[in-house]
Amino acid sequence: MQNIDKLNSAYAGVFEKDLIQEIAKVAIYRKVEAGGILIDFGQYINSMPLLLKGAIKVLREDEEGDELLLYFIEKGDTCAFSLSCCLGHTKSEIRAIAEVDSELLMIPVQKMEEWMGTYRSWRNFVLISYQSRLNEMLDTIDTVAFRKLDARLIQYLREKSRIAESDTISITHQEIAQELYTSRVVVSRLLKALELQNKIRMQRNSIQVLVTK
Repeated sequence: MQNIDKLNSAYAGVFEKDLIQEIAKVAIYRKVEAGGILIDFGQYINSMPLLLKGAIKVLREDEEGDELLLYFIEKGDTCAFSLSCCLGHTKSEIRAIAEVDSELLMIPVQKMEEWMGTYRSWRNFVLISYQSRLNEMLDTIDTVAFRKLDARLIQYLREKSRIAESDTISITHQEIAQELYTSRVVVSRLLKALELQNKIRMQRNSIQVLVTK
């Protein structure tokens, strides 16, 4: 009953009642604490996540082991990469980490394929999810290719603040550098410049975001 209530809260208007009932029967409930790994590089995935609460960040890794933040998954979302891996029976090329404490329902791959032909709402959800994640990755590419790093940085801090539902986020300069695919020295310099512009206020291992737009 609790899972159905959470499903209705997160996916009301997305899935029909019969599908909600079936999801509640077959899905595996998972709770992941902030910082916990949901999906890792090289892992075979046999289920896809439906996010009931919280936020998951999706990262890509290069040959040197450096990571780039691709996008966030939030309540009512799923991960397009996990869909591809499940349906293609391939290893994961991303890492998914809980940004905050999160709750999910994991859908077995067999049901994913079955529901594609049974429920129109499920098929639409999968297709829309692919399109949404593709648009977000294109935004990431555009940001990396065309936007100056200081603009990327303040956008990144605003997004983290929004997801945390707080104007103060606990994060180190090194963590920011890893997710923005740059160096800690560059991040520290840019943060200092943003502080002088009264856009942020730096504290020990945390940053207060003073501008929301």
